[in-house]
Amino acid sequence: QVQLVESGGGLVQPGGSLRLACAASGSIASINAMAWYRQAPGKQRNLVALITSNGRTNYADSVKGRFTISRDNAKNTVYLQMNSLDPEDTAVYYCYADSIAWGKGTLVTVSS
Repeated sequence: QVQLVESGGGLVQPGGSLRLACAASGSIASINAMAWYRQAPGKQRNLVALITSNGRTNYADSVKGRFTISRDNAKNTVYLQMNSLDPEDTAVYYCYADSIAWGKGTLVTVSS
């Protein structure tokens, strides 16, 4: 069973950037899709970005052009580069390995 651990969250001012990392305890090379979800207070968990094993990506409309997902199979790590952050991006961000495991989440707070 692969375990996922997110890192990189924190407090950032509007317009700033953060890079989240999701480290897996085992190989992710054969996992079809890795993804980032987020859940804001009082709201449901929604997909932010997804990357397939062959590098195809998909983004929520709200983050297109601002966020970039990538994966490093050699390091068993998935990243989420977040630029031009807005208070609406405040949420707990979760890493997800398709049909296998969820991470426990990392909090991102965008506030001045």
